[in-house]
Amino acid sequence: MKLRKLIAPLLVGVLAFAIAGCGSDSKTATDTPTEIKIGATAGPHAQVAEAVAKEAQKQGINLKVVEFSDYVTPDKALADEDIQLNAYQHVPFMENFNKQNGSNLVAIGKTILMPMGLYSNAVHSAQDVPEGAIVAIPNDPTNGGRGLALLAKAGLITLRDGVGFKATIADITSNPKNLQIQELEAAQLPRSLDDVAVAVIPMNYVQSAGLNVEKQGFFLEPKDEPLAVMILAVREQDKDNETYKKIAQIYQSEAIKKFIDETFKGTITSAN
Repeated sequence: MKLRKLIAPLLVGVLAFAIAGCGSDSKTATDTPTEIKIGATAGPHAQVAEAVAKEAQKQGINLKVVEFSDYVTPDKALADEDIQLNAYQHVPFMENFNKQNGSNLVAIGKTILMPMGLYSNAVHSAQDVPEGAIVAIPNDPTNGGRGLALLAKAGLITLRDGVGFKATIADITSNPKNLQIQELEAAQLPRSLDDVAVAVIPMNYVQSAGLNVEKQGFFLEPKDEPLAVMILAVREQDKDNETYKKIAQIYQSEAIKKFIDETFKGTITSAN
């Protein structure tokens, strides 16, 4: 009888400890912080994210935009749980980051269309690119391959069959103008125009650098190019978070479409 009296409170204590332990997990997939942080690169992505944050506030969602100056850090910040979402990349770039870093970032919506283009201070068509010209492309794997694919579409080089945006300089099969292709950090490409004949520049850096698309751009991706479609990314465990889904819906709202149209005058458009 005495043994039963001793065991009963012991079991209760063990059960209480187990329940307390289950409740002490730091975060679950359904947790949503009071202040939600969304990462975006400086320029159009950050501008649109700020407009989304204003619309989100109307729905009681406190969304803070965190600006980044490069392509890799926003994904690292998201994977490390320093931010909850980011909006600045296309799916192949995100998938490459996942592969390189063992992360599980996923897309939960589309944001804007941002075509990459060929830009120059002196050249106005692909035919005018001089022999032996220096051509700068982004140095990250996805956008570098995308840049080479665009050079191929412009007729300046040819690439090994089937490589597409995964192309590297080693995949160039012909280079009739003997172009000197240099790989630079994407953020540096606009500033390189004084030193190179042509630079292949993603649209967000075109906009943030204040380049004139009509005067300095001479060959752009079509607006239905899949790599021009930017996405809203979260960690895989947060893909069903209802608040994050609402933010994705705000990106697709008429208010944001109007903001994009009025701000970028057709250079950048909504992806929806």
